[in-house]
Amino acid sequence: MQVTRTGSVEEKVEHLQRLLKDAAEDQTRLFWERFDMSWIYHDSALEGIVYTAPELLAAVDTGVVSDTSLIPTYDEIRQHKAAIDLVRDLGEKKRAPIDLELLKKIYLELAPEEAEQKGKNIYRKDMPVHRVYFHDIAPPDKIAPAMIALIKWMREEKKTKTHPLRLAAKAHHTMLHISPYPKHSGKVARLLMNLILMRHGYPPAVIHATERQRYYDALKSSPNAVATLVHEALVTSVESAVRFFEDAEMKTTSPGKKRSA
Repeated sequence: MQVTRTGSVEEKVEHLQRLLKDAAEDQTRLFWERFDMSWIYHDSALEGIVYTAPELLAAVDTGVVSDTSLIPTYDEIRQHKAAIDLVRDLGEKKRAPIDLELLKKIYLELAPEEAEQKGKNIYRKDMPVHRVYFHDIAPPDKIAPAMIALIKWMREEKKTKTHPLRLAAKAHHTMLHISPYPKHSGKVARLLMNLILMRHGYPPAVIHATERQRYYDALKSSPNAVATLVHEALVTSVESAVRFFEDAEMKTTSPGKKRSA
């Protein structure tokens, strides 16, 4: 896959940015609410966890939980939403370095129960027998140096002007081959990927649940295979967003009034 800065992805993103700029505040809020629910659904489905629409909606509702057996499910959804909100905020703070502490902060949003490990090693301490993914991962004693090397590599690649899509995809691929945390390594890797994209002006790329097996195969293959999948996911996300705002614009345009070009 060849990605260029002047290609169709950039043109689509620019068009979306214009639509976002002109959109009404309530439409923008509605879009991001729906987008985030879709993000949580598909990202969790990649891990083999499938939420229902009522579960997703109930989790973000501040009302009283009627079924206490669902509290763990709601907590997971809320924690995922909190991690997304954090990454979106970090996407705006471009001066904040992407380092081990920032990745730890993202992880702790997903696993707040690990916060009591503050100041201690929160990396995985064993080789899990049963995993969602089936590529090779680093043994526990290699995790810390591998994570340091990942951060160093990202800083060096940024200086060489590597295209953001390739940088994001390879960082994602590398981190999952380390799988540093006892859980949620996949989610953190994809949040890191989207943080890199957002800091370069792109919207988040959400890999669809229907691409699950292809995603697994890409992870076992190469960073280029992951980059192709991320590229397609980004295009799909942008095109879906464009349709949403164009449809909203059409509905607010009177029948006798022509839309501006």
